[in-house]
Amino acid sequence: MSIPQSFIQELLARVDVVEVVARHVQLKKSGANYMGLCPFHGEKSPSFSVSPSKQFFHCFGCGKSGNAIGFLMEHAGMGFVEAVQDLAQGCGLAVPDERASPAERAQAAAQRRQQATLTDVLEQAARAWQQRLRESPRAIEYFKGRDVSGQIALRFGLGYAPEGWHGLASVFAEYDSPLLEQAGLVIVGEEDGRRYDRFRDRIMFPIRNVRGECIAFGGRVLGDDRPKYLNSPETPIFHKGQELYGLHEARTDIRALGYALVTEGYMDVVALAQRGFANAVATLGTACTAEHVHKLFRFTDAVVFSFDGDAAGRRAARKALAAALPHAGDTRSVRFLFLPPEHDPDSFIREHGQEAFAQAVQEAMPLSRFLVEAASEDCDLATPEGRAHMLSNARELWDALPQGALRRQMLGELATLGHLPVAELAALWAQQLPASSAGHPGPGAGRPEGPGRRAWQRRGAAPPPQPPLAPQSARRIDHAARLLLSHMQFLEDLTHEELALLREQPAPHGALIVWLESRLHEHGPQPWAVLREALAGHDCQRLAEHLMTGSHAQTEGDEAELRWELRDLLGRMLAEAIQHEQNALIARAAHDPEALERYRQLQERRLALQRTQRPAA
Repeated sequence: MSIPQSFIQELLARVDVVEVVARHVQLKKSGANYMGLCPFHGEKSPSFSVSPSKQFFHCFGCGKSGNAIGFLMEHAGMGFVEAVQDLAQGCGLAVPDERASPAERAQAAAQRRQQATLTDVLEQAARAWQQRLRESPRAIEYFKGRDVSGQIALRFGLGYAPEGWHGLASVFAEYDSPLLEQAGLVIVGEEDGRRYDRFRDRIMFPIRNVRGECIAFGGRVLGDDRPKYLNSPETPIFHKGQELYGLHEARTDIRALGYALVTEGYMDVVALAQRGFANAVATLGTACTAEHVHKLFRFTDAVVFSFDGDAAGRRAARKALAAALPHAGDTRSVRFLFLPPEHDPDSFIREHGQEAFAQAVQEAMPLSRFLVEAASEDCDLATPEGRAHMLSNARELWDALPQGALRRQMLGELATLGHLPVAELAALWAQQLPASSAGHPGPGAGRPEGPGRRAWQRRGAAPPPQPPLAPQSARRIDHAARLLLSHMQFLEDLTHEELALLREQPAPHGALIVWLESRLHEHGPQPWAVLREALAGHDCQRLAEHLMTGSHAQTEGDEAELRWELRDLLGRMLAEAIQHEQNALIARAAHDPEALERYRQLQERRLALQRTQRPAA
């Protein structure tokens, strides 16, 4: 979906960031601004400020900041388009799509109306089943037997669907409405067309999206009937490969505790919340997907997968490993907790207690170790054949890792385990060039192309290390990129020389500048909230988010002043690059007239640049 920039600006002009934030954070007037406890990190004294004049929020503790769109993206874990649609709905606006035809826009509007109607229907069923739970001694006794308190039942909106084929007929005046079938609440017989409730005599678990809307249900039998668990079918608003049970309820605790705990069942989530682990979520009867992992990393940089200790749990863990690998990185933590075969998280914490479970979480297996374990399964590492088999298994897993220190370290780990030098393993895998590696370049990818680089690629050797930038130079390119992410339009002011300098910076900075230029050419200037969404999954995403968060990410101020600041930065960087070239010419200039002339030209250019620079602070 391509949303016009003009609409985003109109939307931000209409919404009040104070009102949006106040739905989730208790705010108090403090001078010209409002203050509250930051929803992004645990604190006891308010450091979270919302400015009605700037329509901006900022936390002086953790550094999070942004507008109303950015708040929903950060707090509710929404994507950019999702956040825009949420705010637009509150303003009574229809979100336009530049690429859509009038017919497609009308269809999209009808789809949004249908989705809103379906969530209303599901909410009505949820409220009715909550009431039925209070009226059912049998269902109440079930929860008491599982040590589930009324407070936890209320937190998750737990309910009870009573026995009988048409229990919802007393809830919905029009039991024959097609909406009940579309929402997955009612089944229509294929042969006779008779209608009956999908969920009967079951404990009900409402499934909510990150906005808190009820989109589906899970139902568990009270006895030993089969199937033990029954989920809503796929509907226009529910896709089980994209949703996690309990994420809406857990998102604040995930941030407070510093990690998300992923389990396999509804009762695992409820039981863990009852005993102090309110950061737990569950997959919905399906394997963990990359979409699940991506959604979790919107809220935290640490994920612990907790699986049953049996063979099925190990298989589920392998699938979770495959889903997590593309999202693993140098600043993220993924671990795997394997309980004894006879336990799931619910039974373990009820039998052994909170401290024992906390210790088990602490000792969970890091992703790096599980990758090696998974690759080594059924391989005899005492023999060359077994080690070769292990490396063959590991190739696809390693290839899924993003570029960074973890990927390089795992190459060394696997090479040692396989009894091969690192350079030889890198060369072997470079020669194989599997199709899966198209999206995951090998060691050293992202560096500028050149004769030396092509030579080592032909030989299959590891690339020569690139000298790191000096700390001052690194700070300059960081701040230049930050200014351009905040004010894309500044790119239009830069000279060819300045643009060339930025493009040629080592990866990932140079690649980010090239991406920004392309984005500007296609879409015009866009705010950081838009760029952040567009960068999702991109190689430069981590760099951009690092630059735009934290105490260093302040790019507010007079626009003319910020333009001058950028030009000053680039002038210093150009002067430094010229100085390096001059240093390389000094030895030749004594006996080579052309080198001497080039040195003099560079000296004039460097002095001219220095005259335009501000005095050093």
